Amino acid sequence: MASASTDDLLKTPLHALHVELGARMVPFAGYSMPVQYPAGLMAEHKHTREAAGLFDISHMGQLRLVGPDAAAAFETLMPVDVIGLAPGKQRYGLLLNDEGGILDDLMFFNEGHDSLFVIVNGACKQTDIAHITAKIGKRCQVLPMPDHALLALQGPQAAATLARLSPGVERFVFMTGGAVQIGGLPAFVARSGYTGEDGFEISVAAKDAEALARLLLAQPEVKPIGLGARNSLRLEAGLCLYGNDIDETTTPVEASLGWAMQKVRRTGGEREGGFPGAVRILAQLTAASGTAGHLDHDTLKRKRVGLVALERVPVRDGTLLESFEGLAIGHVTSGLLGPTVDRPVAMGYVALAYAEPGTRIQAIVRGKPVPMEVSTMPFVPAHYFRG
Repeated sequence: MASASTDDLLKTPLHALHVELGARMVPFAGYSMPVQYPAGLMAEHKHTREAAGLFDISHMGQLRLVGPDAAAAFETLMPVDVIGLAPGKQRYGLLLNDEGGILDDLMFFNEGHDSLFVIVNGACKQTDIAHITAKIGKRCQVLPMPDHALLALQGPQAAATLARLSPGVERFVFMTGGAVQIGGLPAFVARSGYTGEDGFEISVAAKDAEALARLLLAQPEVKPIGLGARNSLRLEAGLCLYGNDIDETTTPVEASLGWAMQKVRRTGGEREGGFPGAVRILAQLTAASGTAGHLDHDTLKRKRVGLVALERVPVRDGTLLESFEGLAIGHVTSGLLGPTVDRPVAMGYVALAYAEPGTRIQAIVRGKPVPMEVSTMPFVPAHYFRG
């Protein structure tokens, strides 16, 4: 969380409410954001896992791509199937540079009527919008939505809570949604989120954001949740944080995000390639498809993996990873003591030879080795509602 002068920071439409609720505000992505409320990170994390937590994610960017060529144009920027996404459904996407590095990860929703609704990361939104406009702005309208806020309601009681205020939303399944009224306020919801729990992301006009947040917080199941618990929840869910776990130097295959690339865009698919860095990425997918003893280490040199510390020592971002022979093999990109799993968990990049689950390596914490084991992710099972 970069330091910045308070005067230089932007404020979300819920800033006054955060202060009223006693939040500790910190700089994040150019905004003043709540890192935690008086209950504290651990309580907020636990509440989201057990009930329903409300997150302000209005720092993120929202935009629409509109026009009959919008889906085909957007597909040229990402290794995912945009054209084949049905109306009413949402998909995870990866905006790439010419080398196949990840410029940003995002969500996009087919609203129908030649309109895609896109959500990008807050720290990247200006460069993302400029990039998208430069690349496909002549093929479709690129319409930023700075007059909208974004909230996330997450947890096992989120659906019942929201259905009380907006009957019918409980029928949406994971990665679907649509336009609704919540307590009389117009909004757009998608049944998704970044905690591994069931829940909804809610786009609403900035002028209605505080009224909606107060309405949700008035429900007995709901408490406000800050960035600290959002980070611990997404890490336990095995989800990447842009700028930490993925960036312009990592490809989707190195980042273990090959699952986000549908068959239609892969080698032999109907619309194979045609995205930035396609030659490199498709070669890496082939390299990653061999058996453990026959992987192509020249084409794919490293991979993002989950890690569990075998001692009760938190292993933080940037920590060096070594083999037991003392060979440097990678580094940690995210790490903490997982509140739900009650043990130190992390993710990071390791040389391909050490990427198999069960492999033992060590992290160098304050000059001392801490034994770790490569683990599958997520660390906490996902609870998405699929019907």
